[in-house]
Amino acid sequence: MRITRYAAALAAAGVVLAGCSSDAGETADDAADNTAAVATDVEFEPGSTMAEIVEAGELRVGTKIDQPGFGLANTAGDPEGFDVEMAKLIAAKMGLTEDQITFTETVSANREPFLQNDQVDMVAATYTINDARKQVIDFAGPYYVAGQDIMVAAGNPEGIEGPEDLAGKTVCSVEGSTPAETIRSEYPEAELVLYDVYSKCADDLRNGNVTAVTTDNVILTSFVAGDPESFELVGNPFTEEPYGIGVQKGADDFRDFINDVLEESFEDGTWAEAWDRTAGAITDTEAPEPPTVDRY
Repeated sequence: MRITRYAAALAAAGVVLAGCSSDAGETADDAADNTAAVATDVEFEPGSTMAEIVEAGELRVGTKIDQPGFGLANTAGDPEGFDVEMAKLIAAKMGLTEDQITFTETVSANREPFLQNDQVDMVAATYTINDARKQVIDFAGPYYVAGQDIMVAAGNPEGIEGPEDLAGKTVCSVEGSTPAETIRSEYPEAELVLYDVYSKCADDLRNGNVTAVTTDNVILTSFVAGDPESFELVGNPFTEEPYGIGVQKGADDFRDFINDVLEESFEDGTWAEAWDRTAGAITDTEAPEPPTVDRY
């Protein structure tokens, strides 16, 4: 597998990712053994999206590399996590091996452009399904439902219990993300600080430059697990964030295929196994009930 532009994100991640990646590393060897077996004798209709990908011999996947448990670059530069396992599962069902996946780093702000510009075939990157994004791309899934929460300094010195307590305080999130838009539109009295990746927000919180970080609870939980002496989760989710696999607009055949793969993984246990050895291993949480796929 190959991945582009990971060094800068790793440097920005600092101690938090070092702490979490050690947990992820403990399961990395198991991940290769537990990823779904590569399908054989797979045939797709000529001209279909899947046939074109298989003919090219490469599945191009956009993913994040600074989010422990979902997408984090390991010491070799390869991404690991639940999103990555979903991509491997989809590739395997197409008859493609892990070596035939090209992972490219995506941040929140460039996920739609990467699909629109045909730079990737799909995006698995803690990608919330919403109506605005559906205008320009399509989604398979959801394959997980998170909720927006708040991370504060350990001990919660400001006594923050929910988003209404963020008024007048500096709150860090990521440009182009649903959590940032929620704060901007629904809690405008908060002073929003935006970066391209959440690891920079974590650094700012650790250094006292911001009061809080807000994004999806599962992402924040992974940061807290990596550095519990610095961070604490408020633990009061105030939105629902269904994660989907982004595909190019109009790629209905590919979207249907991915939905079939996801539903099969829900039923045969491979989805839960992927959770247990990635996000579950880091956060010490059991796999939740899988969501219902929305075949809109």
